[in-house]
Amino acid sequence: MNNFTNILREHNLKATPQRLAMLEFISIYGHINVDRLYENIKNRFSSISLATIYKNINSMIDNKLLFEVKLPNKKSVYEITKNKHSHLLCENCGDIIDIEVNIDDKIQEIIKNNNFNIKQSDLVFSGICKDCKK
Repeated sequence: MNNFTNILREHNLKATPQRLAMLEFISIYGHINVDRLYENIKNRFSSISLATIYKNINSMIDNKLLFEVKLPNKKSVYEITKNKHSHLLCENCGDIIDIEVNIDDKIQEIIKNNNFNIKQSDLVFSGICKDCKK
């Protein structure tokens, strides 16, 4: 099991019970939107506000502990930061799957051809997963 206390401290964040619970649920779900996270946290900390959830998410993003995955036509989901990867999004069940896609050569080509400094690139493929195709 991940030691979320140490992970928070490594990212210069205080290990509060609310942050520990947030990381626990994000770890369990893999990718989770704010509404689902709030529902889960609210069961454990009844007085917590949605604003507190957003504040903590933003703080964890700023400290590179969480990563926001922007999904087409859906609310963003959040995941614990890991190696660079892309995502498959099932349009039917909403499942999100991490995949490895090497687009480094294409990014370098775009930078060179357009004289454009790319800071971040997110790639999400939408479709139907194998379970929903059955």
